[in-house]
Amino acid sequence: MENAPRIWSHVEARRDALEAMSDAVWAVPETCYREIRSAALHAGMLSDLGFRLSEGVAGIPTAMVGEAGEGGPVVAILGEFDALPGLSQEAGIAEPRPVEAGGNGHGCGHNLLGAGALLAAAAVKDWLAETGTPGRVRYYGCPAEEGGGAKAFMVKAGLFDDVDIALSWHPESICDVMGGGSLANTRIDFAFHGRAAHAAAAPHLGRSALDAVELTNVGVNYLREHMPPDARVHYAMIDGGGIAPNVVQPYAKVRYSVRASTLAGMTALLARVVRVAEGAAMMTETRVEPQVLSAVSNLVANAPLMEAMRAELGRLGPVEFDAADRAFAAAIRETLTEDDRRDAYARFGIEMLDERPLCDFLVPADVPKPALVGSTDVADVSWVVPLVQLWGATAAIGTPLHSWQMVAQGRSPAARKGMVHAAKVMAATAVEAISSPDLVARAKADLARRVGPEGYASPLPDGTEPPIAVMAA
Repeated sequence: MENAPRIWSHVEARRDALEAMSDAVWAVPETCYREIRSAALHAGMLSDLGFRLSEGVAGIPTAMVGEAGEGGPVVAILGEFDALPGLSQEAGIAEPRPVEAGGNGHGCGHNLLGAGALLAAAAVKDWLAETGTPGRVRYYGCPAEEGGGAKAFMVKAGLFDDVDIALSWHPESICDVMGGGSLANTRIDFAFHGRAAHAAAAPHLGRSALDAVELTNVGVNYLREHMPPDARVHYAMIDGGGIAPNVVQPYAKVRYSVRASTLAGMTALLARVVRVAEGAAMMTETRVEPQVLSAVSNLVANAPLMEAMRAELGRLGPVEFDAADRAFAAAIRETLTEDDRRDAYARFGIEMLDERPLCDFLVPADVPKPALVGSTDVADVSWVVPLVQLWGATAAIGTPLHSWQMVAQGRSPAARKGMVHAAKVMAATAVEAISSPDLVARAKADLARRVGPEGYASPLPDGTEPPIAVMAA
């Protein structure tokens, strides 16, 4: 594509500001729907760059859209900026060393994700202005990817109705165009209401909500034998009913995450989990209140956009790391297991190459793309807009996501290089789409074929609101 070097230069022109913003977001890690400072950094940057800014979209205070350009096709570039709890870690240190005991940390690299996506959007904005090309680029600032499903609420609110194509990326240890497929997922709370009583003097008068939670967990564990092999169910205790063992607990709450490879499969499995909780309530003579917090679909691939992004990645080549980058990555690698490193290659469908610490190569284009074994709210966008994503090489090969090692590398020079590299690939793919009506048409046709005549049905039950109060409590 003749525009590739030009759009790359626009990325380079903005890289310093966006690298600094990535570091600033890394320093204020905020979790699901609490991203006040992180969102403010993104909103401030959008305003400074001259985007038309809309904040608090879809009824979510930390969600935003910044738009630039006029007429033409609409290209969305999706960014995230939420962190994870319990992963506080100093930067640049190859050993566990929390900044704050029990604090948050960017263990999934969303500080890089948001800044890299905004960098790509800024470059496309500058290219549109320089060339006078009709078209609009939008940066979608999306909070609460880690369990909050904000994009599903944003899709349901109609924020993507006029978008032609969408792009995003995610930090990883190996660079490649992301394959199709992910697990549909629902997060649901089961709150049990019982009756308090003196556990020694009058236990027969109590009805234990904690017993109901424990019976739910036992029942679901037995259910695992009868689930599809690609399904997943996880749970976390939210409220155990207090710390006094001599009181029959009148209230307890457990949170479940139910996943399957298709939305229909997840919905069926969720119904079975709900029946287990209802059975536990019946056995304990308590009352259960299920509350769906968030729900996301399975990811829909798009072959024309994957091919286009693959071409731009091949044109750019791999990330250019230096000796200092490799030295720090090698130190991180020493904290990983052989299984960590082997799994990193396996997830990209390739054999372990050697002991190189960083991904300075491109995965062959003909290697089948494995499905994502996790869940993401990006999937809901992929049902209504042709979407493509990139895995960006920002960490030592084998670095697990959601780990202290990922946090430690989150503001390293290597991570910044990987972020800028990803921005160049996304920006070049966006420019190709804006310049090629045929690519957009083929991408839309591919999406229509994959979703079928029934199209998209939101996994969110009608009336479900973003769980801002629950998640930010």
